[in-house]
Amino acid sequence: MAEFHGDQAAGLRRLFGQESLRVVTFASGSKGVGKTTAVANIAAALARLGKEVLVLDENVGANVAGAFGVQARHDLFNVVNRDRRLSDVLVHVAPGVRVLPAARAVRKLGHLSLAQQEALAEAIVGMDHPADVILVDASMDHPLGFSPLGLAAQDAVVVAAATASAITDAYALIKKVSLGYSRRRFRILINKAKSAGDAQAIQQNLAQLARQRGVALVDAAGYVPLDDSIRHAVRISQPVIATHPESMAASALRTIAADMLEWPGATSESGGLEQFVQQLIHFSQRIEPVTIHAG
Repeated sequence: MAEFHGDQAAGLRRLFGQESLRVVTFASGSKGVGKTTAVANIAAALARLGKEVLVLDENVGANVAGAFGVQARHDLFNVVNRDRRLSDVLVHVAPGVRVLPAARAVRKLGHLSLAQQEALAEAIVGMDHPADVILVDASMDHPLGFSPLGLAAQDAVVVAAATASAITDAYALIKKVSLGYSRRRFRILINKAKSAGDAQAIQQNLAQLARQRGVALVDAAGYVPLDDSIRHAVRISQPVIATHPESMAASALRTIAADMLEWPGATSESGGLEQFVQQLIHFSQRIEPVTIHAG
């Protein structure tokens, strides 16, 4: 792993060294489960709680910026190549919410030169103001099988719709990442649930299966009910917590956001953004496709 220069590390500590920084990756084992919509709404809910939120978005087509009706024009890779400044790439989608498109950058992370790694660190040091929470909307299509952002984050939330196939795919993803990278703790967010009881039963069954088979410990991240208001909000490219604040879905998403701030942090990952960036480069250079796709 490349070492950051002392002045870069010092700058990171000054800006982001607070141990309260939380980094949460959202992943899914299948498409169409509502992951990106959930991330956008949780980001908006966190901002309404007074938090500065940075979303690292690995997706090209349907993405978090688009969920706010905003188009992203550049990518973090432009910053790494020094083609653009970070301020040119960051997309301000709502008060307290910034999106950093990173689809191209994440695909190239394992092959960055030392100069490009330094550009990445410098860009983060140069951010105008720190983030309290970083949400990662991980792509399913990462060429190495799983995002290095997901490995570097404190918490990994697997989003699954309340269907048999989606739950099976979610378990398969947890198993692959656990066996491939020794990540033993996950959270599961059940989307499009018919009731709280159904969501709880799914979460408990999945957690029991993973525990009994020695795969991982799976905690609940919450659930979002099946709600027509979400479909309406998606059609007009706005978060449901803004368009239908009194809906069941909006209430559930606000609860998830508030609960997230109370999740216990891992003591080994309390180094703030400095450690997150270093771990990101470390993992991205060591992911092996054969490992993650095995078994």
